[in-house]
Amino acid sequence: MQERGVHPGYAPLRGRVLTDDPASLATLTGCAEGQTIAAMPAYNEEQYIAKTIVGAYRYVDLVLVIDDGSSDATVEIAQALGALVIRHRTNLGYGGALRTIFSVSRTLGAGALVILDSDGQHSPDDLPALLNGLEEGSDVVIGSRFLDGSKGDIPAYRKVGMKVLDTATQFAGGDLKVSDSQSGFRAYGRRAIGAVHVTGEGMSAGSEILIQAADAGLAISEVPITVRYDIEGTSSENPVSHGVGVLMNIVRLISLRRPLVFFGIPGALFTGVGLAAELYAFSEFYQAGQFHYIVFTGGIFSLMLGLLLVTTGLILYSLVEIMGSQKQCSGGNSNGL
Repeated sequence: MQERGVHPGYAPLRGRVLTDDPASLATLTGCAEGQTIAAMPAYNEEQYIAKTIVGAYRYVDLVLVIDDGSSDATVEIAQALGALVIRHRTNLGYGGALRTIFSVSRTLGAGALVILDSDGQHSPDDLPALLNGLEEGSDVVIGSRFLDGSKGDIPAYRKVGMKVLDTATQFAGGDLKVSDSQSGFRAYGRRAIGAVHVTGEGMSAGSEILIQAADAGLAISEVPITVRYDIEGTSSENPVSHGVGVLMNIVRLISLRRPLVFFGIPGALFTGVGLAAELYAFSEFYQAGQFHYIVFTGGIFSLMLGLLLVTTGLILYSLVEIMGSQKQCSGGNSNGL
């Protein structure tokens, strides 16, 4: 992929700063139709964002910066370097920034979108590899830290946490098979830009996006990237609490997507244990005249909990099926108009 120069058609967008209100964003409709955009969430990233913007502009038509309530010079630096800046009036978190990125990209009419971190961890020189993946037919290209050819000394505790989250994401996504579900360096084609609608606020939005892409039948591939972990101040969150929070959000997604598995299997186990306990308690009473109150009470509790979980799973499964049918009908009707 050749490096790109300044495209004169995007001069009005460069260095423009807008708030995230609908009226302001509406002025961007179709302003970058079919073009390649590099987007990055930013929160107090004045130290590293300049290098990232300058590097990205070598390969894309427009750089989009989502300022998530920064109090430093992030906005001024991004504006001076010709990025289109969208400012959140309050801090909405990583998921909120991704939601704005996809919404603005759809409004602009982007043909390709690459999302990377603004804190210097990702190398803009990896952009061509991700964009080439789109040109080769993928709808989503993930920059993986675990493929042969990837570079970066990932701390051991991070690897363990990443693999746990990878497993949970793959379970939620069904046939989803990726080596790095938590990578924030990704490229999206036009189909993916239209299909992804982020609802989560936190870092679990990355998993949500992949699950939505799998649901939409999009082609997902991976390429090796370079990631730096020697940069200070790249994360203000405790890695353990952060990882647990992401995992809990993924578990929530699993419970909504696969309720029969999530609720039904534990429910069946609790129901079986409860029935076995009750049978044991009554058989002992009739055979030996001894009534085991603890076993009986525990069995009743287990039986009630199991039936409750099974019922919850069936109800949620029915709701998911109804919503899926309505979505298909709506899509079919709209295509027929």
